[in-house]
Amino acid sequence: MMATARALFEAKSGSTRSLDSVSRRQSRRETALGMTVSGNGKASPGRFGVYGGRYAPETLMAALEELEREYEKAKRDRNFQRRLDHLLRTYAGRPTPLFFASRLTRKLGGAKIYLKREDLLHTGAHKINNCLGQALLVERMGKHRVIAETGAGQHGVATATVCALFGFECVVYMGTEDMRRQELNVFRMRLLGAEVRGVDSGSRTLKDAINEAMRDWVTNVRTTHYLLGSVLGPHPYPTMVRDFHKVIGREARAQVLKAEGKLPAAAVACVGGGSNAIGLFHEFIKDQRVRLIGVEAGGRSEKLGEHAARFRNGSPGVLQGTYSYVLQDEAGQIALTHSVSAGLDYPSVGPEHAWLKDSGRAEYVTASDTEALEACTLLARTEGIIPALESAHAVAEAIKRAPKMKKSDVMIVNISGRGDKDVGILRESLRLE
Repeated sequence: MMATARALFEAKSGSTRSLDSVSRRQSRRETALGMTVSGNGKASPGRFGVYGGRYAPETLMAALEELEREYEKAKRDRNFQRRLDHLLRTYAGRPTPLFFASRLTRKLGGAKIYLKREDLLHTGAHKINNCLGQALLVERMGKHRVIAETGAGQHGVATATVCALFGFECVVYMGTEDMRRQELNVFRMRLLGAEVRGVDSGSRTLKDAINEAMRDWVTNVRTTHYLLGSVLGPHPYPTMVRDFHKVIGREARAQVLKAEGKLPAAAVACVGGGSNAIGLFHEFIKDQRVRLIGVEAGGRSEKLGEHAARFRNGSPGVLQGTYSYVLQDEAGQIALTHSVSAGLDYPSVGPEHAWLKDSGRAEYVTASDTEALEACTLLARTEGIIPALESAHAVAEAIKRAPKMKKSDVMIVNISGRGDKDVGILRESLRLE
């Protein structure tokens, strides 16, 4: 019998509610909205197989439904799409290159490795794709205040950036442990005009920052939009954030066909919440010959609390608005997590990834802290590219896998962010001579 996570989309009081009671109430609401899984097994809006859904306080339901309506309209609005495309090209810097890592390929002696260079985007990571899309929705809804959560700081920087561009008030919640590890990004957010509020509860990382952002949203829901940074949370966030990142895979598919005349044998990306990975994977889901490989944080050991490998040690449950795999103990309490990378230490994962895993369409593996650090160093010294430590987990899997593949095979690795933000951690963790 599946374990259930008790820490849900927390209300202002901070109290938690059991999954059973919330599920019954939510099931009635979803049935009314037509959001259940249909008899033919096809996922309905807000669901990826059994995963996903909308588990939230009643206070937020109107805001979530408004967001869903506005996003559905925006998808059909040519002017909205033109403005987004224009900003992605002229402000964010799309399309990003697909770079053939020739020296790394030669060193490993196997598949040809191509790097999708999301690290070259404005603000230094893929996060800007989603933030620009949601900023246009905020403007469309007539709101003026934006809140966000951040772990590694890249989503916080991207949110602060678009708020400065659009003239929105911006508050970013960040765990104090992550603030310590990502001092540079904290300064960048403040320089951009955002208020950064430290969260000193729990593990003082991403999960706790999301809890505080939720409480803020409940209190200020009429004037505030929660710019959620990954394919997490209640519907429509997992679908909407994915759609804003699909451009990664769309570009990569066209670029690899132009460069190699064929599709890749594998597409590899790190998976925290899972936005960069789903952005790359989505365009290839129907191409059964393309292996989709997500890399989680293996941390320091396999002991619960020492890693963030949801698919290795997690079980299905509800956390912060959605039903997916969750790291939890036998009593259903959310487990502590660890990763050398601040962006991968979340105890749950996007519901679409849970569906891809269970269906067998994607596979999920782990890379340890040590492997990620070694991969970061190798990429820096072979290609002159210092990846974010999150992205280094994907590089670590490429290092393991490429030598076992044919030289005629092609592998795409998503470099979701650059490593400037991690220089402090790298300096502490590596002994360079």
